[in-house]
Amino acid sequence: MAKLESQGEFLIAPDPDRAGLTRALRGTDQTGAEVEIAVVEERPLTIFLNSQEIVTAMTIGDYPEYLALGFLKNQGMLGPEDVVTGVDYDDDLEVVVVRTAVETSHEEKLKKKTRTSGCAVGTVFGDMMEGLQDVRLPATELRASWLYALASQINRTPSLYLTAGAIHGTVLCQQDRPLVYMEDVGRHNAVDKIAGWMLQEQVTAEDKILYTTGRLTSEMVIKTSMMGIPVLASRSGFTAWGVEIAREVGLTLIGRMRGQRFVCLAGEERLIRDIDPATVPEEAGKHRRKSARKAE
Repeated sequence: MAKLESQGEFLIAPDPDRAGLTRALRGTDQTGAEVEIAVVEERPLTIFLNSQEIVTAMTIGDYPEYLALGFLKNQGMLGPEDVVTGVDYDDDLEVVVVRTAVETSHEEKLKKKTRTSGCAVGTVFGDMMEGLQDVRLPATELRASWLYALASQINRTPSLYLTAGAIHGTVLCQQDRPLVYMEDVGRHNAVDKIAGWMLQEQVTAEDKILYTTGRLTSEMVIKTSMMGIPVLASRSGFTAWGVEIAREVGLTLIGRMRGQRFVCLAGEERLIRDIDPATVPEEAGKHRRKSARKAE
């Protein structure tokens, strides 16, 4: 079991200066002046489960082992009974192979397909819905003061989003402490990396919060619920079906977190308003994420 000991420090944080994640490209702005900006790289990652090729995902290329483990777990292709004996990554071939002690029952369920970076193309939605039927999340309390503290620290953390944009972030948190911060061109990839880290490190989910920069869609709600995390928060908005599912499984759902404001559409009875929003300082403009600045 991983020791979650941190004094305001991330266990894993974005490294926007890491080689290979961005590329400097030249162009012109609205006045015709030449500009140079950092642009996020995309690269394919093919995931195998034992000898079966499962999917090719477009990703930024960091933490491929966690992405592969998390994808297979969140798709229901790795269950509690499956013993992972190895995760092998080949950078030249851009392939990661997850090996189990015995062949799983899911290896033939998914034919090869490419999952695009934009959204959830290639996700086995029916299988995910089927796996959600027996999920009932613990009634874990959530304090408003934790939400404000998390948003403040996360939004000030150096990241690829702040450096180059065109990317999503997902953060695993415990109370008011952000623990693991993953980014990727697809929001589902970022969530899968979190799931893979939790599986690898044997981290429990019942006292955790998942914070995301992306929309609170049905698939985001399902993935969070399948991971056993009882709280999902975002600075973006909701879909009605996402809210419906959250209410059915007991997921506390918080959206539109911007400055002093947020909206709770599921799990209101578990939300403790222990702080006056008027006492929460607004962040300086230079620290706010783009979505927050546009809302003003």
